[in-house]
Amino acid sequence: DALSVTSACTGTRLRIWFSLSEQREVEERERLRDIPKSNLKIKIMAKKGIPEWLNSSLWSTTSPSPINDDRHLRHPPATTVAPSPPIVERPPLSPSPSAISTAPAPPLPVRPPSKSEIDDLQNASGKDGAGTETPAAEDVSRKVQVVAELSKKVIDLTELRKIASQGLPDDAGIRSIVWKLLLGYLSPDRSLWSSELAKKRSQYKQFKEELLMNPSEVTRKMDKSKGGDSIDAKIESPRVLSRSAITHEDHPLSLGTTSLWNNFFKDTEVLEQIDRDVMRTHPDMHFFSGDSAVAKSNQDALKHVLTIFAKLNPGIRYVQGMNEILAPIYYIFKNDPDKGNAAYAESDAFFCFVELMSGFRDNFCQQLDNSVVGIRYTITRLSMLLKHHDEELWRHLEVTTKINPQFYAFRWITLLLTQEFNFVESLHIWDTLLSDPEGPQETLLRICCAMLILVRRRLLAGDFTSNLKLLQNYPPTNISHMLYVADKLRTK
Repeated sequence: DALSVTSACTGTRLRIWFSLSEQREVEERERLRDIPKSNLKIKIMAKKGIPEWLNSSLWSTTSPSPINDDRHLRHPPATTVAPSPPIVERPPLSPSPSAISTAPAPPLPVRPPSKSEIDDLQNASGKDGAGTETPAAEDVSRKVQVVAELSKKVIDLTELRKIASQGLPDDAGIRSIVWKLLLGYLSPDRSLWSSELAKKRSQYKQFKEELLMNPSEVTRKMDKSKGGDSIDAKIESPRVLSRSAITHEDHPLSLGTTSLWNNFFKDTEVLEQIDRDVMRTHPDMHFFSGDSAVAKSNQDALKHVLTIFAKLNPGIRYVQGMNEILAPIYYIFKNDPDKGNAAYAESDAFFCFVELMSGFRDNFCQQLDNSVVGIRYTITRLSMLLKHHDEELWRHLEVTTKINPQFYAFRWITLLLTQEFNFVESLHIWDTLLSDPEGPQETLLRICCAMLILVRRRLLAGDFTSNLKLLQNYPPTNISHMLYVADKLRTK
């Protein structure tokens, strides 16, 4: 009966345990009835054991898009994640107009700028906090330095290059004079300017008379010089029309190498290409485009310069894109406030264009494309320069995503970056290009390398398609900072 006693005891214990459980449940139910619903909800959720990572604050912060995340853009995208430090220390922003942002504000909300960023933007735009224009101290100081240097009897080109490398003022015709000095068109000795200009301008006039004339006009002038139309000749042979003897070489159907007509017809294709390209030069600028008399006159001047250059350089002739290189030079000279200089903008632009092209002509010569001085080798040098300064970026572009540098760098180099930035920014870049004592070729490669480094985060996050699109449509950037980075690459 011990089993019966044990069972009875066990049953009693169970009844007691259930009674206590029911009593606890009733008490718990009454207690929960008095707790506010908000607290009750929190308590019930706590019982379910939600992991801490689900309530982490990181979930409220969206990671920046690799397409819009770049610390060097004028309008940085909104993000709460602190940006990584720049590769190269940021210099003071230049107040040059080329640094002023012309891009529209992004559609995404932008984070409130810090006080230092506001100061930088004010300095870059030349405006104070109230939005009113204020004189830029650096610009004024640079202008004073340039004018003082140009006022010397013998100009110190080393000092002038140093000043011009930081950007030139846009007023008072300073850039026109400085570019002529940097390109060797004007002598450092100011006393020689008048004679040198008169000689060069007379020479260009002779080029126009000889190279832009129709062969029939050339023949007519030769007749006059030989006296073919003289009165004495008519008296001697009243019944015979006086004319020069037409040789085989002078015949319009002649294929001789010295035939004026044969060379004229050979030039027709080049002239048509020049005409098409000139008509497409900066269509957004009334100075170059439109039906106005001013635009037509400027277009004719560009055609004359390019045609004469093509005829004087038969090994290169004219290559598409040369019009884009000539345009900034002619624009600066034509807008010189000195009316005397502006009137000879075409002739001055021709000689400066020839001098500038002398440093880049190998890039336009098809026979030299595969040589050590051709465009392909130049692009290879850019690739090696990037590998030297940023091997990680170089490997991602050329090994991982397999982007051939020719896909983007060909236009950068051959057109001297005139198509990658707006016109004002291009002038600022050219100030640096022309003022480098090592020559514009090396400076151009460093600037191209700096352009890649400034967008490295976006490139490292991108694939073939996105990176190629980015490099073929380079985003707005701070030109002064880009040139600063390029200069730092010189010392590394």
